[in-house]
Amino acid sequence: MSNIKKEQYEFALNRIEELLPLVDENTPANDNKAVELTMMSDIVIAYEKEHFPINKPTVSELIELSLEEKGMTQKQLAAELGVSPSRVSDYVSGRSEPTLRIARLLCQILNIKPSAMLGL
Repeated sequence: MSNIKKEQYEFALNRIEELLPLVDENTPANDNKAVELTMMSDIVIAYEKEHFPINKPTVSELIELSLEEKGMTQKQLAAELGVSPSRVSDYVSGRSEPTLRIARLLCQILNIKPSAMLGL
C-alpha cells in the first residue's frame, strides 16, 4: 500500500505533462528531466494501482469483447464451436461456463490467450 496522497498524484500528473515534450528517445537516461519523468511516472503508477485497480475480465466479458473485435456474431461462433446459439448466449451472459474442450476452442477461434481464459 503506497502512502501517495492525491495532491502528490495530481502534481506528478501535471509534471509529466510538462516533461513529456522535453524528453524523447534520444535523451540520456541520466538527464535530470528523464530521471524526473521516471520518478513522476512511478508515483502515478503506484497511486493508480492502489486507487484504480483493474480487475481481470470474466470469461463472459472475454468472449463478448473478442466477438466484437472479430466482428463475429454469437450465431457464427456457435456454428464454429458446434454448440447451439443459446449455449453461446449462456457463455456471454455468464449464466454458464464453457467446458475445457469448448474453452480451448474459444481460445483458438477468438484468439484469446489461455491464461486470460483461466483468469491468470
